Amino acid sequence: MDEFTEYVTARWPSLVRSAVLLGCTPPEAEDLVQAALERCLLKWNRVRVAEDRDAYVHRVLVNCFRSSRRRRWHGELPSASLPESPGSDQTAGVDDTDAVMRALGRLPGDQRTAVVLRYYAHLSEQQMASVLGVAAGTVKSRLSRAVKALAQDPHLAELREPR
Repeated sequence: MDEFTEYVTARWPSLVRSAVLLGCTPPEAEDLVQAALERCLLKWNRVRVAEDRDAYVHRVLVNCFRSSRRRRWHGELPSASLPESPGSDQTAGVDDTDAVMRALGRLPGDQRTAVVLRYYAHLSEQQMASVLGVAAGTVKSRLSRAVKALAQDPHLAELREPR
């Protein structure tokens, strides 16, 4: 159990960010990661001996994400209180994040997942192939198409210009 706790402590921020990049809001991402880690805890003996533990956990995360998107209703949930906002102006960072998230959102799901796993989770092509259950060549072609689409995205042109 200590090994699982150490793993979760070390990987939580990265897993939550991966979930955000897959298309979740930050609160949804935390819930998604919690659900994925719950599944991993139940099968920890299998996860612990996996050839690549990070790839295994990311596969569970991606599967949980896909399952969550199959649900029909994605409406808003009421809240008793509104969160307070920070005092400093974070507009530029928010705009950049929004542009990147929208560009990722315009990619097909398989390409978006490939970009997140490769460039955020830093998984190798072999690890990605294992996570996605496809051949390494398929991973390469998905990444190639995704990178080409992002490079041609006119909404990201401003981010490519020096500031």
